[in-house]
Amino acid sequence: MAGLASISTHASLSSCVLLPSTIAREYGSSFSVALTSPLGASVLNQGLAGRPRLSSQRVPIGLKIQNAATKPAKTPAEEDWKIKRELLLQKKVRSVEVKEAMRLQQENNFVILDVRPEAEFKEAHPPGAINVQIYRLIKEWTAWDIARRAAFAFFGIFQGTEENPEFLQSVESRIGKDAKIIVACSAGGTMKPSQNLPEGQQSRSLIAAYILVLNGYTNVFHLEGGLYEWFKVGLPAVTEE
Repeated sequence: MAGLASISTHASLSSCVLLPSTIAREYGSSFSVALTSPLGASVLNQGLAGRPRLSSQRVPIGLKIQNAATKPAKTPAEEDWKIKRELLLQKKVRSVEVKEAMRLQQENNFVILDVRPEAEFKEAHPPGAINVQIYRLIKEWTAWDIARRAAFAFFGIFQGTEENPEFLQSVESRIGKDAKIIVACSAGGTMKPSQNLPEGQQSRSLIAAYILVLNGYTNVFHLEGGLYEWFKVGLPAVTEE
């Protein structure tokens, strides 16, 4: 039979069911998460000042449990959309429609950077597009990652995602800082204000564009309408196995 691993916990919890945002707001240097099956039930005992505390627990191995840690510091991708939008406008990041994007790629050596997950990219993408996913499936098993998995599962999402920490490094290894880039995702989002969305609508491609201009890329464009619009109007697309 598989062995067992232990989780040592040393921060008091006010509830056994916590969303990641709650944990980040409520707890300091370290925290732990109470989860039910398949990780096993957690046992509460009384900590300092009579507050409940999680004791050491044993869970089935096969899960690589790392030291408990708080939510990492805010990353550029997590910055408020209002701040992102202001910088994108300041850096003159322009949105282009899909037919113009195809023309720029074919005639002016623009690079289409597809930031969707790899599986979506393989299903269909513009010819010549480069894929670097800005979000990926959650990989690690720290207490924070377990909490996020639990939060996703609470809403019926069992393939939770996280920001890809290698996004910028991967882009830099494949695309130079002076390249002309059109960033694309599924929906596209928009920086254009409307009655219902006075500050536009954030999207993965606009988050990616923000990270790029923040790190020295000077010719960044954004695909308006996203790849949904690209496929909808019947522009060329290729698949990969």
